[in-house]
Amino acid sequence: MALTQRLQIRQSQALVMTPQLLQAIKLLQLSNLDLVAYVEAELERNPLLDRAVDDEPAPDQPSADGQTWSDSEPNSSTRDERPDAQIDDAFADDAEADRSRTADALPRYSEWAGIGSGGRDDSDYNLEAFLAVETTLAGWLREQLMLAVTDPVQRMIGQYLIDLVDEAGYLAGDLDAVAEKLGTSLKDVEAVLAVLQDFDPSGICARDLSECLARQLKERDRLDPAMQALIGRLDLLAKRDFATLKKVCGVGDEDLVEMVAEIRRLNPKPGLAFGSTIVQPIVPDVFVRSGPDGDWIVELNSDTLPKVLLNQSYYSQVSAAARRDTEKSYVAECLQNATWLVRALDQRARTILKVAKEIVRQQDAFFARGVEHLRPLNLKTVAEAIGMHESTVSRVTANKYMATGRGIFELKYFFTSAIAASDGGEAHSAEAVRHRIKQLIDAESAAAVLSDDTIVERLRAAGIDIARRTVAKYREAMRIPSSVRRRREKQVAVVN
Repeated sequence: MALTQRLQIRQSQALVMTPQLLQAIKLLQLSNLDLVAYVEAELERNPLLDRAVDDEPAPDQPSADGQTWSDSEPNSSTRDERPDAQIDDAFADDAEADRSRTADALPRYSEWAGIGSGGRDDSDYNLEAFLAVETTLAGWLREQLMLAVTDPVQRMIGQYLIDLVDEAGYLAGDLDAVAEKLGTSLKDVEAVLAVLQDFDPSGICARDLSECLARQLKERDRLDPAMQALIGRLDLLAKRDFATLKKVCGVGDEDLVEMVAEIRRLNPKPGLAFGSTIVQPIVPDVFVRSGPDGDWIVELNSDTLPKVLLNQSYYSQVSAAARRDTEKSYVAECLQNATWLVRALDQRARTILKVAKEIVRQQDAFFARGVEHLRPLNLKTVAEAIGMHESTVSRVTANKYMATGRGIFELKYFFTSAIAASDGGEAHSAEAVRHRIKQLIDAESAAAVLSDDTIVERLRAAGIDIARRTVAKYREAMRIPSSVRRRREKQVAVVN
């Protein structure tokens, strides 16, 4: 067979990952906080984008200076009149997206106005400027170090050790490594550490839990030999093995109960009393509420949707003044990126709303009657129902939250595996089974603590076909101890 070269023309279809498509995919999986940060960066980078405010004209309506306002909330717009209409290709599996807005607009909170004396409206007035700076653990320890230590070398060692203290108040570094890094002796490092451990709060700069509790007991003058033995066997205390603890400590039942009560009054994480990393509260992306006709109304949280505008007037001025090819290319690129961003934000909001509506439709029993009626659900079911790909649904449900009458839940919470029914009926959701296991354990008494085998029997009697190892796995995931430990805890609670 001879090898020859020849030219052929073939026609094929392929998905090209253009920068616009990558941007649209990236926007889908961003949380509302990350989305705001992304849009802020685009506003600084692109001169044709402006931030919309509440008192601006309605979306897609020209203002007095000829600007066109665009809102990232889902609303009808003249898309075909905008350049680069290929944005729909970035969401090819959602080409037939629902264009209708939600029935009722979300209530908005009015901003504060007229703060200060005489109801003045001063734009430079900043209420946060009057708030005191929160004291951190490291700052508090450094202040005490400056007062307690005068030697420069010891201060340098103390500063280094303070930097190794975590937010719970424990020293996370190894003293040998610290001594080697600082070029000093281990004895000097231990001497400075002993000074730091006398600082406020009590138990700070400990290397483990036993040392932390021992320092607090020593300050209270309660560190006797029996208590030292108890501190040395915290593993037995965690297992509620009081019989062995009585032998180790050499005390009776009454003394052991008092010692355990003393341990419980201590603070195992003294550093948490100080300021640390600010915890960002969860802001829901979707609201679900009951409608007047019994249906569920699903609405987007408009406060989490960044609003941007495409400044057509400024584009006209700049494009008319552009003379060089590089200038014209830059202006055209800015216009293209701005248009894509506006439309990608709009499509992102529509996609989130569409997926959320389908989740609510699939899990209507959960919203009406609680977690026990949560149904098994996977990404494929939702994707087929709304005509999207599973990867799109996965990106939409990532880092998104839904506010319901039963609390705030991540969208991925509603996707659970199925557990077969023992009678051949409808399968049960894994989350609903976990909830039922917790209910059985919460209702048990000290005299009748349920073992995993007993829980399996009761679940099978209720029509849930589940194995013992699955019950143990769910119980451990919920941080529920074994039946032996629960029995000991309940007996101690009865004695107290």
